[in-house]
Amino acid sequence: MLQCSLSDCPLSEWLIQVTQQQNLFGFAEMPEWERAAQEDVQVAEVVFNLPLEKPYTYLIPEEFRGMLRAGQRVKASLGRGDRSVIGYCVGIRQKNPDDQRRLKPIAELIDREPLLDSRMLELTRWIGERYLCGWGQVLESVIPAGVRRRSGTRLIQSYILKPGITDRLETLKLSRQQNEIIQLLIRASGPVSATELCERAQCGPSPLTTLRKKGLIEAIRVRSEVEGGHTTDAIPESDLSLGEEQQAALTKILESVNSGQHSTLLLHGVTGSGKTEVYIRAIREVVSFGRQAIVLVPEISLTPQTIRRFRSRFPDVAVLHSHMSDSERHWQWQQIAEGRIQVVVGARSAVFAPAPHLGLIIIDEEHEPSFKQDSTPRYHAREVARYRCRQEQVPLILGSATPTLESWLRAQRKQDILISMPHRVAERPLPPVVIVDTRSDPRIARGSAIGRALFQAITKALQDRGQIILFLNLRGYSPTVWCRSCGTGVKCPNCDITLTWHRDRGSAICHSCDFETPPPERCPVCESQAIRYLGTGTQKLDEEVRLTFPNATSLRMDSDTMRRPGSHDEALEKFRSGEVQILLGTQMIAKGLDFPNVTLVGVIDADTMLRQPDMRASERTFQLIAQVAGRTGRGTRGGRVLVQTTCPEDPAVKFASKHDYVGFAQHELAERHEHFAPPFSSVTRVIFRGPVEQQVLQTAQAVADRLRALRKDHLKDIRILGAAPAPVTRLRNLWRFHLQICGKTQDLVREIWQKLEEDLTLPENIEMAVDVDPINSR
Repeated sequence: MLQCSLSDCPLSEWLIQVTQQQNLFGFAEMPEWERAAQEDVQVAEVVFNLPLEKPYTYLIPEEFRGMLRAGQRVKASLGRGDRSVIGYCVGIRQKNPDDQRRLKPIAELIDREPLLDSRMLELTRWIGERYLCGWGQVLESVIPAGVRRRSGTRLIQSYILKPGITDRLETLKLSRQQNEIIQLLIRASGPVSATELCERAQCGPSPLTTLRKKGLIEAIRVRSEVEGGHTTDAIPESDLSLGEEQQAALTKILESVNSGQHSTLLLHGVTGSGKTEVYIRAIREVVSFGRQAIVLVPEISLTPQTIRRFRSRFPDVAVLHSHMSDSERHWQWQQIAEGRIQVVVGARSAVFAPAPHLGLIIIDEEHEPSFKQDSTPRYHAREVARYRCRQEQVPLILGSATPTLESWLRAQRKQDILISMPHRVAERPLPPVVIVDTRSDPRIARGSAIGRALFQAITKALQDRGQIILFLNLRGYSPTVWCRSCGTGVKCPNCDITLTWHRDRGSAICHSCDFETPPPERCPVCESQAIRYLGTGTQKLDEEVRLTFPNATSLRMDSDTMRRPGSHDEALEKFRSGEVQILLGTQMIAKGLDFPNVTLVGVIDADTMLRQPDMRASERTFQLIAQVAGRTGRGTRGGRVLVQTTCPEDPAVKFASKHDYVGFAQHELAERHEHFAPPFSSVTRVIFRGPVEQQVLQTAQAVADRLRALRKDHLKDIRILGAAPAPVTRLRNLWRFHLQICGKTQDLVREIWQKLEEDLTLPENIEMAVDVDPINSR
């Protein structure tokens, strides 16, 4: 047998080196200095804007040690192609000596300071876990683009002294202006802009150039402070006197504020009960301790009237909304982070405002669907606020006249504190609601949108010099372009949606993808010329109102007429001043408006909401009727509401006509419980989309089958529904199929989905979206 020693092998030297370094075979122990060097290696955990479950680990180069912190952005190579990608550092630690992986180094440090603190990082980590998306995807959504781009700032040419110059000053021969520049830099003890140096030394750029050539000063580029921000002042207003119910509600809230512990309070107050004044008094208590408050309102309710209410009571109010420029948003973000802002008022994303001294979060109109984001990360602001308040050990107030059934059930189970305000301020009665059955109405039969009873009520209100609000939740002139010959609706070529006729633009428009075409002369299916425009939108209603009541001034408010900046405020001011007698429009007139002279509200067609293929259709119908009814009867003149419907026996309509939220909630919760629907279960919807219908269907079916196989240990607690075509089967040229995971708890749903994700691969051209607790079933 051939024998040889290890030292005779040509690879012996290399093998001994490897085994010594890795200590695999025990040839030699690692020297102490080498082990200490390995233990001193720092690594960073980095996440990217990708649907990745776990962070990636990167080496921190020596030049970034002491500079890199969690919350900063970095640039690093990702994947086998080593493409350079921007990510977020979410943690720093010492490398485990036993970890022998070859790690890539961080290539570049982008931010000088962290964009988020440790608590906000923890909040975003929780959102990724709760809503089944990547941590990096959450961070990319939470930090505004203006903050990431440092909008409103610019790089300024500045100068600093070279090291050791002060010791050589007496030996240097400098002109008066050069010496003045050196003295300015000594006194500044930091970078000074070239402009400022030239102004204070009363010279041009030549002395700076000379000093730089002599090696006495160094040119650097420094980013300026954020510019261009401002807050609008409002005329200060004194406090309103509180009613008995308001005072009782405030007392309960302040108990929670002063307890130093977290609690969620559901403030259930009818429209006009004075919830806003209670919010303001609670905020004042928080602000008096040097803390900050965040107030979330639906974007549609973020009216100038709402903003003025807060700015007239607090000197430092920031308003965050979708129409801000990047530089404005960056400036507001910085002001909030520095603790200079007392109250942050904003839409859904304001829940992430970087308030360092948070003392309270309030969500007004908490039932609004707009608090749920419809793109990744698909979070609900209410649940994010609840987690953040729990982190900070501060109260969360949820206010609504028509709370979501989820919030109501939590209060009934004593998980949250219920505060009721069942009466309006000054003992004003809630307006009577009259349900008008339009199935046999002669005016409706002739094609009018305004039935006989509503026509008479408008005529009477105008005679009494009252104002009228007419609510119709359909844009355009006619919501359906229809062929009388074959009975087919003319659909968008890109979407499974009927086109809407906009008469003012002379076009049929898709409200999903904005496809626009001249009105079709022939049916695309049967070539017939019998094209008809069916139904009534706000444009057609506006035309009817002007023709029917020619002596009254009317104004339409919808997303088509309110595009110009300032148009919303201008329209409401005209209505407030009495210049306009009839205000008609979509949801934007249904919430947050307070006009004492409104004596009549008409709901043109309550059925538009009931017809939606959505589990929450009844709940939303009740909420919208109740909210729009709340726009009247707020003054001494009182008011009334007329609701036109072809479904007068529907429970949502009947309970809304009685202002009976509690009765509706009990009825609807019983229905949900019977069908194991939320809030008695947790639902996650998975939507698949792609250009080839059959491929999308097969992918969705394969995922559904895999989920059914994984649920074998929880047959009673988890149901898989689908795969099936989505209600809107084709959208923007992509076919859509979906499935639902319905579980007893959200933890069970998350567990089964994460098991699936471990080995889930999709075809290259198939997209997938995961929506936890969906509120949109399109």
